[in-house]
Amino acid sequence: MIRHKTVSIVASAEGRVDLIASREGDMQRSVFSLDSTMILVNGKESKKSTKVKPGDSIHIEYDEEVFEGLEAEDIPLSIIYEDDDILVINKEQGIAVHPGAGCFSGTVANALVGRYGEDFSTSDDDTRPGIVHRLDKDTSGVMIIARTLESHHRLQTQFSSHKTEKHYYAIAKGFFTSQEGIIEKRIERDPWNRKKFRTTDSPVKGKDARTSYRVLKQMDGYALLDVRIYTGRTHQIRVHMASLGHPLLGDPIYGIKEPRFPSATLMLHAWQLRIRHPETGEDMVFEAPLPERFQSIIRALSGSDYPSQPTQEDRG
Repeated sequence: MIRHKTVSIVASAEGRVDLIASREGDMQRSVFSLDSTMILVNGKESKKSTKVKPGDSIHIEYDEEVFEGLEAEDIPLSIIYEDDDILVINKEQGIAVHPGAGCFSGTVANALVGRYGEDFSTSDDDTRPGIVHRLDKDTSGVMIIARTLESHHRLQTQFSSHKTEKHYYAIAKGFFTSQEGIIEKRIERDPWNRKKFRTTDSPVKGKDARTSYRVLKQMDGYALLDVRIYTGRTHQIRVHMASLGHPLLGDPIYGIKEPRFPSATLMLHAWQLRIRHPETGEDMVFEAPLPERFQSIIRALSGSDYPSQPTQEDRG
């Protein structure tokens, strides 16, 4: 489940706010890299690198994942690869990665406990050892899970240092005048709706985010894209594409209902993940084919399918 936590302290020393708050507020420093974290210094929104001095007021709000009492469930998973250290799945659309508000069962985390047993469900700090990164509930595709704490730590380091490579298929609305592009816009939580995010031009608000895209197939009013993310912000692709005026088809938060495809679900699929194996150090690439929900839209717009397996052009 997700717990919303707040920590308020008065700095007793000088230094970076993340160092001071983690030491004096008994917090893990990783909290300051979470998209959900809000940092206020003397009432003003700040970055984790902001310098504070004795007497400054520090207020931290963040969401913490806690998996106490996670129930085992017999939920089938589409396995791409498995060994003693990692599991790679093709996550179905519509299944959440872990329990949260209004969703207490039927998640990937429940399936993992059902597959590996209760020993897999918690670590010493009551956080989930297996979940290294996550996909939105309505996003499908390649997802890697750590089977040991050592693998978890090593994979987390790869993701946090941006040493992984992640590609997505997306269907976006509109005609693209450029066949490829790079989006570098900071992303912050929408102050009016905590479930939404938005881009900001402020150099201190939000978090840096970088996305690149390439048009694979321009169709009638829509385009099939290969999208790569270099940072892992919540809703990053959805927010960045909407900021260009090209929201993703079927996006219930950042898009609009499309009369041509009223029943379309979110057209976002993680088709490729490149990592270094946490134990052997081997470079590994995992791929998931284009789902049928994409193909049905592509057929309706162009009269033919797109290759279900990634093409050489897709792989670059």
